[in-house]
Amino acid sequence: MPPRPPNDPPAVPVKALDTPDAWLGPDIAASPAWRYVFTPSDIAELLAAERQARAKPMADRTREDFPLPGLAPKIAGWMRELDPGRGFVLLKGFPVAAHSEAVCAGVYWGLGLHMGRAVSQNTDGHLLGHVRDVGADPNAYGVRLYKTRAEQDFHTDGADVIGLFCLKTARSGGVSRIVSSPSIFNRMLRERPDLVPVLFEDFPFDTQGQHKAGGRPWFMLALCRFEGGRLRTFFIPWYIRESQQHPGAPRLTKAQLEAIGFIETAANDPGAYLDMDFEPGDMQFLKNASVLHKRTEYEDFDEPERKRHLLRLWLVEPSFSGGDERLRKGVG
Repeated sequence: MPPRPPNDPPAVPVKALDTPDAWLGPDIAASPAWRYVFTPSDIAELLAAERQARAKPMADRTREDFPLPGLAPKIAGWMRELDPGRGFVLLKGFPVAAHSEAVCAGVYWGLGLHMGRAVSQNTDGHLLGHVRDVGADPNAYGVRLYKTRAEQDFHTDGADVIGLFCLKTARSGGVSRIVSSPSIFNRMLRERPDLVPVLFEDFPFDTQGQHKAGGRPWFMLALCRFEGGRLRTFFIPWYIRESQQHPGAPRLTKAQLEAIGFIETAANDPGAYLDMDFEPGDMQFLKNASVLHKRTEYEDFDEPERKRHLLRLWLVEPSFSGGDERLRKGVG
């Protein structure tokens, strides 16, 4: 589809979305369709590929350096599940306790090579992120909440595919909670149709200090875009609200604030979301354009070697519907 001329109004759906990514958590919670358990042959192939790939630094490895001929059809199926399917998969059972962190990271990175191209997650250029509490103050400006134990409410990240690989779990809490953004849109269409056009307006987002020197500390982006029959949503509510500390950032309107509040309330409805209680060895992949994700607050172990630790990937796959070229550039 050719790009929309800049002066044309955005396309706004007037009917409920009936796409595979418009689901409700309780309806699919028991379904085995979004879960896959690695087989012994899968694990053996991943480990053999990781050993072969060690000859190169991780950032220099290509898909050809990490051959997965047996897993290739399964990976293709997972990618179809991400797009055009329901927008998420959970892969279970990689034996993290039996292998070093370096081996686990190499396996995860190699699998990611077959699912897209990794982009930076911060201005330091990190391509493989570490999600763990480093003792940062969750209330301090610019602190990314994944570095704390605090709750992260529903939001999206950058790129097309967001991946998390659980190495260690917390003492309690830290539940991964996801919700369908097309389903939230459908609810707004039913209950507050007056707010629907607002989603397609540009909103200011604070950069949290993750902008180039001399650049603006905020950027403008619409929460939603509708193209090719699919909805793209980008939503980080605390970034939007914190943009208002900058005098030059556009002021949020009453309707924009109501739209943000509606999304937050709808996403936190137990009738909408799906919980995933991560176990070590689980790999979760989400389509950023159609799934909002949240992490509940957690209590960690005292011993450093037992603390909650996840690896994170932001992957770009240009064939995905609803992608955004600005988000596909990563951070920095």
